Amino acid sequence: MSATTTATRTTPIPPPTKHQLALMIWIAVFPTLAVLNLALGALLDPLPTLLRTFVLATVAVPIVIYGLMPQLHRIRRALISRRRR
Repeated sequence: MSATTTATRTTPIPPPTKHQLALMIWIAVFPTLAVLNLALGALLDPLPTLLRTFVLATVAVPIVIYGLMPQLHRIRRALISRRRR
């Protein structure tokens, strides 16, 4: 193994930049809200806008934070690792 290969493998992957994180959040949030609106739209239609928004956010935030963002971070790490090889 060369010194470069060893250094590449031991170099930690930095956290996402602000722009990368913004893109990752958008990729997670937009589809989540779209699916929730399609699935719950008829049920939430009678609610006032603020209450509807509160319900959607209450459901969407845990999905995004605990379900989708960890997956997106893994995908990002895999892409960066692959690019380093």
